[in-house]
Amino acid sequence: MKEKLVDVPKRPGVYLMKDDQGRTHYVGKAKNLKSRLSSYFTGSHDYKTQKMVTATADFDYIVTLTEIEALILELDLIKKEQPRYNVLLTDDKTYPYIEITTERHPKLRVTRNVKNKKNRHIYGPFPDVRAARETLRILNKLYPLRKCQRLPGEACLYWHLGQCLAPCINTIEKERYEPIKKKIDRFLRGHTKEIVTELEEKMAAASDKLQFERAQEYKDTIEAIKKTTGARQSVNLKDATSRDVVGIAEDEEFLALTFLFVRNGKISATDKRLLDKEASAQDALGQYLGQFYRNNPIPREILIDGIEDGAALAAALETNVHIPKRGVKRRLLDMAKENAQATLKNERLKTKELKARTFGALEELAEELDIPTPYRIEAFDNAHLFGSHATSAVVVFVNGRPHNELYRKFKLKAAASSSDSALLEEAVYRRYRRLLMEEGELPDLILVDGGIQQMQTTKEVLSALGLSIPVAGMVKSQDHKTHHLLDSSHNTIALAKTGRLFRLLSRIQEEAHRFATEYHKKIRGKGLFESVLDDIEGVGPKTKKKLLSTFKTVKAIRAAEDESLRALGIPEKTIKNIKLHLEEKDKDR
Repeated sequence: MKEKLVDVPKRPGVYLMKDDQGRTHYVGKAKNLKSRLSSYFTGSHDYKTQKMVTATADFDYIVTLTEIEALILELDLIKKEQPRYNVLLTDDKTYPYIEITTERHPKLRVTRNVKNKKNRHIYGPFPDVRAARETLRILNKLYPLRKCQRLPGEACLYWHLGQCLAPCINTIEKERYEPIKKKIDRFLRGHTKEIVTELEEKMAAASDKLQFERAQEYKDTIEAIKKTTGARQSVNLKDATSRDVVGIAEDEEFLALTFLFVRNGKISATDKRLLDKEASAQDALGQYLGQFYRNNPIPREILIDGIEDGAALAAALETNVHIPKRGVKRRLLDMAKENAQATLKNERLKTKELKARTFGALEELAEELDIPTPYRIEAFDNAHLFGSHATSAVVVFVNGRPHNELYRKFKLKAAASSSDSALLEEAVYRRYRRLLMEEGELPDLILVDGGIQQMQTTKEVLSALGLSIPVAGMVKSQDHKTHHLLDSSHNTIALAKTGRLFRLLSRIQEEAHRFATEYHKKIRGKGLFESVLDDIEGVGPKTKKKLLSTFKTVKAIRAAEDESLRALGIPEKTIKNIKLHLEEKDKDR
């Protein structure tokens, strides 16, 4: 690598640190690639940086024209490669927002998916999903947009309550929605005085007519509005520009961030993060903010202090990045920094303990199995009821923590009488054949729920696919709790019941069982509604619904006259198929 460093140019760009298997485990950017890369291989470093450098067997780099291009490319590569030393920066957290959909007949909904927000009416963020849903409940009560996911064939209760225009039965012109949307927009921007006054007038009128229940409803709605909108802290700014205020604090190990989300002159939500600095605070900060704003709406202005490449960040995010020196904005930033200091102080010990439990357990697992540290673990479990509705599931743990978005489930095609090993064989084959086809990331370790037979089955499937991935078995005790581990040579590894490795493996095994069982219950639940009618040519969901609604039972359908079936609009050919199929089923009995 020292020889390779000679040819590295003194230009801006992105570098990729790789392990001995050619996998990228860190991505960074630099104003001067030669200087930055050379710094890793000379002098002393802190523990975490030294660990990363020790694990580095090679590096690549990409030269860019500007630092801005380097930042954008760095973020793209982190998203694509998911390097383990970068992944620690963010858990892709998103916040709840309220959206007025752009459908022909719009509705209100709570959403976290705000990546593509062009031409969308999105408001927030809200401090938590409970606050967002409570606000949504109030809005749905006040404004008659549709509530249903799909338009039904008849008006529902909301129409009768005056809370929906009922486009399912009425012709509603597009223009009629505009004033409603404007009122919702004003409400969500904090202008609630008009609606409160209107509700107070309605409450007084209802009281005068002795309609006390109606008056109480208006009063409850008024109080809910005041509680929901009054909980936000006002900020004495002269405009309603959306701003994020980012406070920073750091020590030798961690970087703490506090976000204040200022919307319409009020702090609508706050958040705190404690990041592992890894290579440097500036690298961690730039990478985190870049990743954060890929998952959350970018405000008109970001107030921040202590960042070196503010101009590059502003250009990459296409927004204003400002370091205020005085006034209200400076006081806001100081408040955010004070909160960041508190986060650093209060969360530091807890975070260190969490890392010791997760990474410490992974290193202990690697030592017991005599394999490289398994930063990515996949675990399988099967579920069935006496062989019926067989399912399997795989859960994925990265850096000792579950990543739900990577979980996968399988409705197995194997025969109901198949053994657990046969069911596992199908699941493992389908999982890794697909990963190979899609060039997806493979695990460092596969855990199977069971003993030698299940392990052997898994190894044979992997071998057939040309894969060499370590496999271990998680064996349960008689009370179905994690008991011990089997290594690749089928040696028993005892687990101390109070140890961190036992806790990690128990969590993985329980999570795999939970996920497989939940999916199995769902499939089994659907099976309860299966009918012999499902196998008849020409009988789809609508025809099946007509038959069961009219005749209630299959026995009554079998006894029905052809004329009764014709009256439901069922074609002659389908009637013949129904009769023939049910007669054959009757003979089988």
